[in-house]
Amino acid sequence: MTLLSLPAPPAPTATVTFEQMLEKVRYEGAYPTRRHAEGVVSRVLEGLGRQLAGNERVELAARLPQEAATILASQTPTKRPLTGWGFVKDLAERTGGSLATTRWDAGSVLGVVAHLAGDNLTARIIGQLPDGYALLFGRAQLARAA
Repeated sequence: MTLLSLPAPPAPTATVTFEQMLEKVRYEGAYPTRRHAEGVVSRVLEGLGRQLAGNERVELAARLPQEAATILASQTPTKRPLTGWGFVKDLAERTGGSLATTRWDAGSVLGVVAHLAGDNLTARIIGQLPDGYALLFGRAQLARAA
C-alpha cells in the first residue's frame, strides 16, 4: 500500500492582523463600528468560502489573517458557484439585508481581500468564478474568450 503524497498548503503569508483587516474594511465601507465591520467580514467571507475551491482557495486562506482564513475555510464549496449577482442575492437572502447594502458590503470586503491576495491571485480567483465577481473585487469586468 502506498501513501498518496499531497502537496502541503502554502505557508501563511498574511501581512496584516485581523484587527488591521477589520479597520481597513471599516474605513472602506464607512461602517460605524469595528463590530459592524466584523459581522460584514464574516458574512462575506462565509459566502466566498461557499463559492471558491481548489488551489486559489488554499492560497487565499494563506494570505488572510488566521481568523479570516478560518471563516473562509469553514464553508463547504458548492459544486455550482453562483454568478456575482447571484452571490449578492444569496448573501442578501441569508442576512435579510437589501441588495444595495449587500452589494456594498461584498465590495467593501472583497476589495480588501483583493489587496491582501495581490493582483495575480485575485485575477486567478476571478477567472475561476462565474461572471460578475470582478467588480466585487474592485476590478474591471473583462469579456471572457469564447
